[in-house]
Amino acid sequence: MENLISLVNRLQRACTALGDHGEETALPTLWDALPSIAVVGGQSSGKSSVLESIVGKDFLPRGSGIVTRRPLVLQLHRIEEGREYAEFGHLPRKRFTDFAAVRKEIADETDRETGRSKQISTVPIYLSIYSPNVVNLTLIDLPGLTKVAVEGQPDSIVMEIENMVRSYIEKPNCIILAISPANQDLATSDAIKISREVDPKGERTFGVLTKIDLMDKGTDAVDILEGKAYKLQFPWIGVVNRSQQDINKNVDMIAARRREREYFAQTPEYKHLAPRMGSEHLGKVLSKHLEAVIKSRIPGLQSLINKTIIELESELSRLGKPIATDAGGKLYMIMEICRIFDGIFKEHLDGVRPGGDKIYNVFDNQLPAALKRLQFDKHLAMENVRKLITEADGYQPHLIAPEQGYRRLIETALITIKGPAEAAVDAVHAILKELVHKSISETVELKQYPSLRVEVGNAAVESLDKMKEESKKATLQLVEMECSYLTVDFFRKLPQDVEKGGNPTHSIFDRYNDSYLRRIGTTVLSYVNMVCASLRNSIPKSIVYCQVREAKRSLLDHFFTDLGKKEGKQLGKLLDEDPAIMQRRISLAKRLELYRAAQADIDSVAWSK
Repeated sequence: MENLISLVNRLQRACTALGDHGEETALPTLWDALPSIAVVGGQSSGKSSVLESIVGKDFLPRGSGIVTRRPLVLQLHRIEEGREYAEFGHLPRKRFTDFAAVRKEIADETDRETGRSKQISTVPIYLSIYSPNVVNLTLIDLPGLTKVAVEGQPDSIVMEIENMVRSYIEKPNCIILAISPANQDLATSDAIKISREVDPKGERTFGVLTKIDLMDKGTDAVDILEGKAYKLQFPWIGVVNRSQQDINKNVDMIAARRREREYFAQTPEYKHLAPRMGSEHLGKVLSKHLEAVIKSRIPGLQSLINKTIIELESELSRLGKPIATDAGGKLYMIMEICRIFDGIFKEHLDGVRPGGDKIYNVFDNQLPAALKRLQFDKHLAMENVRKLITEADGYQPHLIAPEQGYRRLIETALITIKGPAEAAVDAVHAILKELVHKSISETVELKQYPSLRVEVGNAAVESLDKMKEESKKATLQLVEMECSYLTVDFFRKLPQDVEKGGNPTHSIFDRYNDSYLRRIGTTVLSYVNMVCASLRNSIPKSIVYCQVREAKRSLLDHFFTDLGKKEGKQLGKLLDEDPAIMQRRISLAKRLELYRAAQADIDSVAWSK
């Protein structure tokens, strides 16, 4: 099953290359689904020494304070023969055979991401080590847990490290390697504390006890190693790392491993546990367990990959294809996008999509309400009627009926209808503009090209503005027609009162008594109301004809005319794809390539089982 670990290694490296390393903003990530082993421990717990013992090489930076400031994904590859070497994910094809140079590159790459400050970063460093002295294994080395910030670090770094560690180990696919020093009380172990929080039953936690050889004389760690002090599902493993003096003297790792075996075999307290102690045994146990976990996760990985491939293909389809290179292709693409936009706009007007009903609301509610607010009865109050009737006679009183007075009363009343008529035109214009912007936002293809989106929007609004002016002119003409020619039949049908209708033998003052003026006011009000009822029907007809119908018929006609005159370079400027969308398409395409490759690899492994 060694090919399983190699497969996971490849997928993890590919995930990091794509920036897909478990960030919250990413798609449901393959990284999160891949089994991993996270190494957790407090500062000075011996975490780095354990890793170096498993590898058999000095390669990790050392020093005081927080040395590990980025996750280090350590992938071990067993080779049959040849010289040991290391490779970094950020330096492909460059082999490091000097492991002191590996240590320096880890420190330098950390500084490149975080600066020379003592800040931390969640972006992993990938390090692959190829050696005949390792087992196939992947470990994630995390920053050491700490209780206080050192000089140059904010107080928040304590919580930041804990949150980073937790984000790795709380995932159900993560195997926790909890490192605790034997010369400290296990109850105070940072690694055990945080592991217990995310894995209370110890079902995916391996306990590793370091510094056993440094315990006070007369004490031992047998109860812990036998699982009596703190029980985990897996047996505790003790290790004896090199001392600082050994490190200073560059004691060979092979010699250190031999001394570790001798320590457990020759110490009476641990002699019965010796076969399952030591860093070599730890590496083999972890490798075997990781293989078993990967094997059990294959069906879930296949399901995730298949689902994600469908999602990626769907989003790529929504983003659209890259633009054509020739002028004809660009023109065709622009016309097609405009056709889609125009279709969506018409769907809003026709009720397939919401919004067109607002226009009916203008005609059915807003216009009648505005006409009602004109309050003609106040305009035809007694004093106003008397004033206009008298002024219309001039120096000569009327002979039969106050015709000029009637006309002046009617005209001054009807002219006020222009206000609601114009307001109705403006209201419909605003709705049409709103539907244009809504249709633009709903035309997915336009999101791909910001310049075309702006041009189409401007052209559509410009057309609507012209239609509004034509509509306003036609609608106001309806009102002016009513003012210009009164309906004679209305007045002929009115009952005639000769005595009060203008008998010349009466005094001018008798002719304008209150009863007579009230009759005039009532007559004019009836006529004006009749005209209002007529205009209430004819104004919507005019607006629909001049604005709504025209918008459906020729919204982009002028834009298409101008489009035909443009050259290839000008058309190209309209198709200047949003860099964010272009980058998104490239990113999705790479991710899709990763998932398809993963699908093929995992399927082949599944079949080979």
